[in-house]
Amino acid sequence: MDKKILRKHYIEKRNNLSNLEVERISHDIAMNLFKLDIYKNSSFIMTYVDFNKEVRTEEIIRHSIDIGKRIGIPITIKEERKLIISELKDFDEELEISTYNILAPKNEFIRIVHPSIIDLVLVPGAIFDRNGYRIGYGGGYYDRFLPSLNKKTTTIGLAYDLQLIDNVPRGCYDLPVDFILTEKEFINCKTKNSEKFY
Repeated sequence: MDKKILRKHYIEKRNNLSNLEVERISHDIAMNLFKLDIYKNSSFIMTYVDFNKEVRTEEIIRHSIDIGKRIGIPITIKEERKLIISELKDFDEELEISTYNILAPKNEFIRIVHPSIIDLVLVPGAIFDRNGYRIGYGGGYYDRFLPSLNKKTTTIGLAYDLQLIDNVPRGCYDLPVDFILTEKEFINCKTKNSEKFY
């Protein structure tokens, strides 16, 4: 099936979740993340700031800062279709609505960091398959950004279970994530092993 049709269909499915369901499932995903050694051993984590009904990341951001981890969030450079990473230290004080109506740092709180220092990236998407391939929102921002990471950096796609399909159509520049985390399981996209949460 065409990427655009798939994207539209699965965003509609996601949008059918109630706000209460989004909060509950996102909390479960955050709790699952906090149990992972990959998370525990990461000192600098890059995460998207959610919009619409994406898996919420506010709890992840707040908790990570509270326990002394460094957090980076993306700034979208629309003209160049690229992401730069800024370190966030205070969720309440430092953010404002920016490009695509997504929260981003106010000018006075922009602290650019080099992608090579990032240990873990939490990747958004409209759809994922178990091989780690994803369909984003059509801008190609993460496809351009991910190759700039350190080879040791781990990437985890955050998704609701309903966003998983068997196979995502792939382009030559598409890069898979290493793992996918949902409310139900943690999938290793290289080995196809899955750890279930109960």
